[in-house]
Amino acid sequence: MGEEYPSCIIPCFGLHPWYVAERTPNWLNTLKDLFDSTPSATIGEIGLDKGSRGKQIDFMDQTQVFRQQLELAKELQRPVSIHCVRAFGDLLEIMQCIGPFPGGAILHSYLGSAEMVPALAKLGAYFSFSGYLMSMKPNKAKKMLKSVPTERILLESDSPDALPNSNLGSLQWVPGDASVPQVLHNQGREPNVSNSMDCQSQASDALTLPKETLNHPANIHNVLSYVASLLEMPETELAEISYRNALRLFSFPDLEVGGNT
Repeated sequence: MGEEYPSCIIPCFGLHPWYVAERTPNWLNTLKDLFDSTPSATIGEIGLDKGSRGKQIDFMDQTQVFRQQLELAKELQRPVSIHCVRAFGDLLEIMQCIGPFPGGAILHSYLGSAEMVPALAKLGAYFSFSGYLMSMKPNKAKKMLKSVPTERILLESDSPDALPNSNLGSLQWVPGDASVPQVLHNQGREPNVSNSMDCQSQASDALTLPKETLNHPANIHNVLSYVASLLEMPETELAEISYRNALRLFSFPDLEVGGNT
């Protein structure tokens, strides 16, 4: 897809913390070969995870693999996408040891504290927000968001994960997702159904759906609306800020997204 749509699809290679136990002895050389053959590729998703799934993976192994990939990102001076769950103290310590990162470090679906933002930003971090932000207490999320420099804000859908906790009537659904009631799939396609569902949709939110419900990429609009409300900023202004930040981040010698910076 990256070859077919080079202006909007960016290849990204990396070993995620959930899969470090499955790595081969030659995994790092294989990764380096991928970057040699794909100069437009970025690094990721890599990181640290002490969550319910991550704690099943040896943390020393996670740390070793993360360090090696961070060092590679710094060497190549390319953006790196970082996954971090309940390990922000460890993350900051490692990034401070290896950084700064001239190519930029994307803290994907950031849920860390406001207090960590200045130190992370100094290392070259960008803070990307998804629907997971809605799981944070609003006052804590607002404090954290307001601590992030505007030139380091990014937005993401994290589809098919991170379904925003928004009212059902505002969300888009992945076609064929069996966890979504058919009446919601029909909403918007059949006028009578849409009208009859309107009150129910406004009264119900995504927390009423099964945990495995898929997130549609178009729901990034819900993320935009939520972040803009906490920042007390017009949605159009935040959309432009995030867009320009992404263009700047992903415009390096072998890649220029959107055709301009």
